Amino acid sequence: MTTHWRKLGCLYCPPTEGRHEKLLTHAANPLPVQIQGDLYRIFYSGRDHRNRSSVGAVDIDIVRREVVNEHHLPCFVHGQPGSYFSDGVSIGGCYEVNGERFMLFMGWQNPADGHWRGDIGRLSVGADLGLTLADEVPLLASDTTDPISLSYPWVLSNPSGGFDMWYGSTLNWDAGNGEMLHVIQHASSSDGHRWQRLGLAVPYQLGCAQAFSRPTVVREGVARLSMWFSYRSGSGQAYRIGRAVSQDDGKTWQLALDRSGLDVSPHGWDSEMIEYPFVFDHAGMRYMLYNGNGYGKTGFGLAVLDEA
Repeated sequence: MTTHWRKLGCLYCPPTEGRHEKLLTHAANPLPVQIQGDLYRIFYSGRDHRNRSSVGAVDIDIVRREVVNEHHLPCFVHGQPGSYFSDGVSIGGCYEVNGERFMLFMGWQNPADGHWRGDIGRLSVGADLGLTLADEVPLLASDTTDPISLSYPWVLSNPSGGFDMWYGSTLNWDAGNGEMLHVIQHASSSDGHRWQRLGLAVPYQLGCAQAFSRPTVVREGVARLSMWFSYRSGSGQAYRIGRAVSQDDGKTWQLALDRSGLDVSPHGWDSEMIEYPFVFDHAGMRYMLYNGNGYGKTGFGLAVLDEA
C-alpha cells in the first residue's frame, strides 16, 4: 500500500497587525477539537515579543477549509517566573479519563544562566472548551529515565485497558555532530494519572534521525499503529515529518522515514521545513495538520491521506 498525503494548503496564518500581546506571531502545534459537524476549534501555540508561547485558537470548517471565528484573546497563558511553564506552553494532544478531557503540553523554562528545558504538564478542557491548569506540578518531570528535558506528549487509550504515552526526551544536547539527541520515549498508565516510564520507544539513527518532536499516533488495525513526528537528521537539514510503525500495539517500533507520505513544497509557506504533525479522522477521511517554515511562523496547513 502506497501512502501519500495530499496537501490542501495553508489553513491559517496569524495576521501581522492587531494581535494580542501574547499571540503576536506563530501558530505552532495545531491541535483540533471538534465543536460540531465539520467545525473544529484548532488550538495552537502563539508567541509574545520574548518568544514565550501561550495557547490561542481559531475555529475552522475543516471540509470547506474556512476560518469561521478567530479568538483574539489567548485561551491559556504561560506561567509566572518560577513555574514549570514560565517561558512557554507548547501543546501536544488530548485524552479523556472518566469523561474528563485533558490537553497535554510541554512547559518551557529558559533560565538566564542555563540551557532551556521542558517538563510535561496538562490542562483541563471544559465543556465550553475553556482551558485551566490541571496540575500545579508537572505530570512528568526529569528523572533518571529522562534526565535533561521532556517534550510534546501524546496519549492513546489501550483497547485492553489503560493508556499509553509517547513523548520526547533529551538524552544529550550535542550527540557529537552539533545536533541534540532527543528521542521518543514510552510510558503507560492504568488510570491516566500515574505513569510508569518504559524507556526508548522509537529507534534513532545518528546523522539520519536523532532530534524527534511531537509524535502523533493512530490505530490502523487490531495491533497496528502508525506514528508521525517531526525530526532532524543531524546533518544540518531543517525539520521534516517522519513515520514509524508498530505491529504489536506499540510495544516495538520500526522507523519508516521514506513512508511518511509528506515532504516540503517546491516553494511557499512550507518549502523550507515541515513539522509538528497532528493526525485525526473526520467523516471517513484521515487528515494531518502541520506547520511549515519558521516553526509555525507561517501558520499551519492541512493535508488529506490518499491511499492506493
